[in-house]
Amino acid sequence: MRTAAVNLANLTTLRLGGPAEDYQAVTSTDAIIDAVRGCDAAGRGLLVLGGGSNLVVADEGFAGSVVHVLSKGWTLESEDGAGSVTVRVTAGQPWDDFVAHAVRVGWVGVEALSGIPGSTGATPVQNVGAYGQEVAQTVVAVRAWDRQQNRVLTLSAADCEFGYRHSRFKEERFRNGPRFVVLEVTFRLGVGDRSAPVRYTELAARAGVAPGERADLALVRELVLELRRSKGMVSDPDDPDSWSAGSFFTNPVVDADLAVGLPDGAPRWPVAGGRLKLSAAWLIERAGFTRGYGLPGSVSLSTKHTLALTHRGGGSAAELLSLARTVRDGVRDRFGIELVPEPTLVGCAL
Repeated sequence: MRTAAVNLANLTTLRLGGPAEDYQAVTSTDAIIDAVRGCDAAGRGLLVLGGGSNLVVADEGFAGSVVHVLSKGWTLESEDGAGSVTVRVTAGQPWDDFVAHAVRVGWVGVEALSGIPGSTGATPVQNVGAYGQEVAQTVVAVRAWDRQQNRVLTLSAADCEFGYRHSRFKEERFRNGPRFVVLEVTFRLGVGDRSAPVRYTELAARAGVAPGERADLALVRELVLELRRSKGMVSDPDDPDSWSAGSFFTNPVVDADLAVGLPDGAPRWPVAGGRLKLSAAWLIERAGFTRGYGLPGSVSLSTKHTLALTHRGGGSAAELLSLARTVRDGVRDRFGIELVPEPTLVGCAL
């Protein structure tokens, strides 16, 4: 379906953004390819839209074609008899619906990723992660349209170059957008009624197990949803704290010497290469930005979680970005550490 002047605010969880010059809703893999190929052949700007949960769209909108991926469903590819299954999921499939099904039938490995809004095709792009799990732990392949080579490619997990909130899909560009458009994602999941090892300390405590132990699969999903709701991180039309793009800044990964000047109580976790991952939320709070900072107003930090920037209604993308700059600059001035936005910025910049 092709339509002009669709308001992108209605298609994003932030409820912000101006009109699309051209809008196409596509419901199959072939339709995704045809739409993207047509945009490229015509030389039009391209924005591939999934669930709209990780986007900040400019108030002016998008001067090009928006291809809205609405393909749904999954296919059980194989059961190896050794306690695992391989499942292929279409790009437009709502992520949490798939996770709910996986837990219900006893597929193990994505339960801690419950409640994350958006589509499955977006998960490998950001290497979506939460509560000790990342999709990189279960992705075995991603089928994508390569705009540069004008063909479909299947990339192995190694080819995806996953890192913390990072992948090859996020980095490689072609003309006016990403080089690769995700069509399907294949996961290898365990089988059983016990979760994957629970790595997140708070989640383990709530589940009544030690970190690294397994817990009841359905219980882990339930507890993750409770945790996310307590932080305004489950979409709820009645909760303005959930009108956000999730965590707005990634946890910074820095050289060890940059963390030397931080107070002893500053959370830090070792990562590859001798570097340290810091808590963006801790830095924001210690730089003087408390929960609800910006209220009363149309945009503010969440009243439940300082890492989320929220739109309370009646605001603009320009106002949200101004708030983001204030927070980013405040952290940099206080600690000398630059926060990097996690959402994709469309037609705008910090």
